[in-house]
Formats: sequence, C-alpha cells, structure tokens
Amino acid sequence: MNYSVAHFIYRFEEDWQKDLFLQSLADIGFDSFEDNKAYIPTDLYDEQRLSALVVGREDVQLSDVRQCEDRNWNEEWEKEHPEFEINLKSTATGKTADMRIVPRCAFGAGYHETTSMMLDALQTAHLNLLNSVLDNGCGTGILAIAAKKLGAENVVAVDIDTNSVNNTFNNAMYNRADITVIKGSNPLEGEYTLIMSNIHRNILMEQMPLYAWYLTTDGQVWLSGFTPADIPSLVSIAAENGLRPIAENSIQTKGDWAMLKLEKTR
Repeated sequence: MNYSVAHFIYRFEEDWQKDLFLQSLADIGFDSFEDNKAYIPTDLYDEQRLSALVVGREDVQLSDVRQCEDRNWNEEWEKEHPEFEINLKSTATGKTADMRIVPRCAFGAGYHETTSMMLDALQTAHLNLLNSVLDNGCGTGILAIAAKKLGAENVVAVDIDTNSVNNTFNNAMYNRADITVIKGSNPLEGEYTLIMSNIHRNILMEQMPLYAWYLTTDGQVWLSGFTPADIPSLVSIAAENGLRPIAENSIQTKGDWAMLKLEKTR
C-alpha cells in the first residue's frame, strides 16, 4: 500500500491539545503518527479535508504533504508499539481474565487515559449492564474483548476504519472472545444495555440521538475521548435526547481527559 506523509509544525501549549488534533487526523484516515509527521494511505488522502482541520489555526501549521517511499509502514509503526497485556477482575462477579492486545495501527491499545478509564469502569460495572454491549469506534477491540471476558453475553464492535476492524477481529480470535465485529460509520442498530464510545467529541455529539435510541431503559452510555471542558456541551445535547448523567460518579478524569456516564430518562 502506498502512503503519504503530512509534516506539521506544532505550537500546542498542552499535550491534550495535540492528542485531540491527532484524533481529528485519525478521523479522516491518518493511521500512524511520529513526532511532527502523520501517515495516511495515499488513496484515502483528501487535501480539502486536511486543509479544513488546519485553516485559520495558530497552533498547527501544515508544512507539506509528500509521497512516502515504498515501505511497510504498518510494520514500522508496530515496532514502536508492542503488544499490551492486562489483567482484569470484575468486582460484581469476582471473574478474572487475562488479555493480550496487539495494536496494529489502531487507536486504543490501553496506553491512553481514555481507554484505561473505560477499562476501570468495566471492571466495576454491575452484571446487568453486560447483557448486550456495543463498543462504538472499537480501535483495537480492547473494550469489546474486555467486556466479553468479564461476562458480557452479546458484544458488538464497530469501527469506520478497515485496519481497526481487522485488528479487532484478530485480537478477538487471539483472546478467544466471541464478539461480532462490523465495519461502519455509525453504531449498529440494536438494543444495548451498555454503549461505550471512545471517539472524537464532535462525533459523540452527532451520534447522541442514536445512542439514546438504541439504549435499553436501564442501560448506560459511556463516553470518552474529550476533555473536562467539553462535558457541559455533551450533557446538554444528551439531555435533548433523553439522556442524563447517572446519579453517582457520572464523571471520571485522568490526566487531561474525561469520561461521562449517562442513563435514559424516557
């Protein structure tokens, strides 16, 4: 596969600002990052979409975009991102499980604060939340696989990126986790007791009506991929769609990132 590389000049004051920008790049097809460079399959590169992310900004400058030499960039990326091992334990059932995730150019190997907050929440979740689980924007599949390992009956993992879908499928096979993996830009229609969505804030806001529609009455929606400053906007649009923060511990933070738990009001 031929790749193109975009070179940037960053002037971010905080690390989380760069993280958000890189997630925005991932949303338009970039799948690996190194210092001030971002890589994208050439056939996915859209000059207008990239320009829209940087135009008018003072903290990011696009230097240039070049065709890469013919190399296996997935292999190069994987050399710097070894497999991730984790031990899980459910406080509700006492069930324990070991997982091993190989992050093949997919976000969500467990290193990032947003992923680790979700994993912590899964280990303390009541068993009735794990009846039917959706991992929307699954990346490596770590959250979907963890839910299954901790006792979830039915688990669906969805991602818009082909690499992520393939990575999730392979990790599920590797961990002997019987989950459904689907490629798509929106959450798969169904009835879910738990919806986990660890993606960009703007997508969370766009998809909120679907989360509310697909959630069962006693279920919960867990959101992450944003900063504490984004919470009021997310809570507001959630309320418009019949979702509200759960009664206790609805907000968690780790580093510069936040997680929000919602439930249905109608």
